[in-house]
Amino acid sequence: MYEKGPSDMNMRIVAGFLGVVCSTWCQLEAQGYAGDESAVEPTNLIDKPTAGMDKRGSFAVSANFYQRGGVLAGISVGVFERFMFGISYGGTDIIGPSVIHMNPWPGVQAKLRILNEGSLMPAIAIGFDSQGKEPYIKDLARYTIKSPGAYVVASRNYAFFGNLSLHGGLNFTMDRGDGDRDMNTFVGIEKSIGEEISVLGEYDFGFNDDHGNAVGRGRGYLNLAFRWNWGKGLVVGFDLKNVTKNQQNVSVGNRTLQIDYVGTL
Repeated sequence: MYEKGPSDMNMRIVAGFLGVVCSTWCQLEAQGYAGDESAVEPTNLIDKPTAGMDKRGSFAVSANFYQRGGVLAGISVGVFERFMFGISYGGTDIIGPSVIHMNPWPGVQAKLRILNEGSLMPAIAIGFDSQGKEPYIKDLARYTIKSPGAYVVASRNYAFFGNLSLHGGLNFTMDRGDGDRDMNTFVGIEKSIGEEISVLGEYDFGFNDDHGNAVGRGRGYLNLAFRWNWGKGLVVGFDLKNVTKNQQNVSVGNRTLQIDYVGTL
């Protein structure tokens, strides 16, 4: 008789998560965050957070597809006007014939906006995000791309042939098994192109991933992406990450697929 093992349990977790996503999907009124016409604030750039928030009563469902058959799914909700909360979970070899390797624990995200954007001042938010990106490296107790951890971030939007947003922040990751415990900083930009498309860029200085047993090579991480609003809250995107080749075994850059759904009850 076939005995159920860890892979069966992992599949149940993934199936249950997708079931919640699908049931929630059907109850939402939606609008995407990409393009000139969007009224929804993006809560993240590519790997790093913004000061954008899920509004009270709104939801965001996301799925990121990356190397080694990896899938990372997440749900976030606007609890109050200035506070949002989310969870995420994923692993590698979810797509393909190999044994599934789930991440050791779910990721948790929380964000509090302490200052709204004004005529001169940017929006400022503080938060925590324990979710790293791409495959988990067990020997180093870290993700390939470290989690933001505790952070503070500022965002400013300008009307410049559509929407132009600038972002910058500091973060202190919890992924410190490689011995690199430094504080880090990051900057980013988003520009809408027409009613449905936005292009994004971010630079992670990688100060927390350049010595000890870190996998970074001291070049930082330059990530590029575009987001396409397909309508009814569905946004599809493509990421070209680590263009600076800050890790070994990277050619042009690491290519990942991002799918998001944003809606309101």
